[in-house]
Amino acid sequence: MKNYFFVLILVTVSTFGYAQGCSDAGICSIGHGFQSDEKELKNSVGIASVFGAGEADVTYFSPFISYTRKINENWALSSKVTFSSANGAFGTSTSLGDAFLSGNYTFETKNNKQWSTLFGFKIPFTNSDFKIDGKSLPLDYQSSLGTYDLFIGGNFKYNNWDFNSAIQIPVINNNKNSYFKEFSGTNDFPSTNRFERRSDALFRTTYTLKTANKKFIFKPNVLFIYHLGEDSYETIQGDREKIKGSDGLTINGNLLTTYVINNHNSIELSMATPFVIRDIRPDGLTRAYVVSIQYNIIF
Repeated sequence: MKNYFFVLILVTVSTFGYAQGCSDAGICSIGHGFQSDEKELKNSVGIASVFGAGEADVTYFSPFISYTRKINENWALSSKVTFSSANGAFGTSTSLGDAFLSGNYTFETKNNKQWSTLFGFKIPFTNSDFKIDGKSLPLDYQSSLGTYDLFIGGNFKYNNWDFNSAIQIPVINNNKNSYFKEFSGTNDFPSTNRFERRSDALFRTTYTLKTANKKFIFKPNVLFIYHLGEDSYETIQGDREKIKGSDGLTINGNLLTTYVINNHNSIELSMATPFVIRDIRPDGLTRAYVVSIQYNIIF
């Protein structure tokens, strides 16, 4: 009973909190991967719709599709393609976002303990330079940050607990954003001309709860995301200037609820909201909340 009371508290916090949601640069969602107790099922397809609200009344609709192939008992390969539509005072910007490719290796379980590792890439479909009516848009309206990123992570599972950590490193920066707040008529968003983003490090703790009939699975989790340095942009004079306060810690609360229809189909509802945020988030990842619903097909 205490465990389900904890879930209820987290749902309440996730619904009514306000600040920055999970980093949609990708580090929060990597490793979701193939999850099935059926050993003979090798493939998983996920179709999701993600809804969020950001700064200055910007709203987001960000669907994605994912595919995971379980090669054997140890190896799995995953891919995901994202799409984003941002709407606000500047107008509506819609485009493909990023492609994610990752591999996961799971070691043999011993004494209810299991280790796994992850390695992956993020590939952008845009250079983060979309405009509306010839006007440059801040990163809040862009569907991608325009960077090729590397992911490295690991997970430790013990009984119902999961502890995982990861780092997301921008390897190639192809960001060609040209937004200056001085020419925009608003101070809602910082200047991000030729934006350069620093790396992120993540640590997450997850506890899994299942109902007696195993139809419902609850996974409350807490994420600690540390932005490893201050981001920067290119000034009008051509100098590179750091954005003070853009580094530091974000703490997010998330609840993932899964309804298992049968061995081949399930529906997931995810709700996330922050408890601690950075002083300034020029990368456009600010969210008041993030709610997503995903349909999974396993075969």
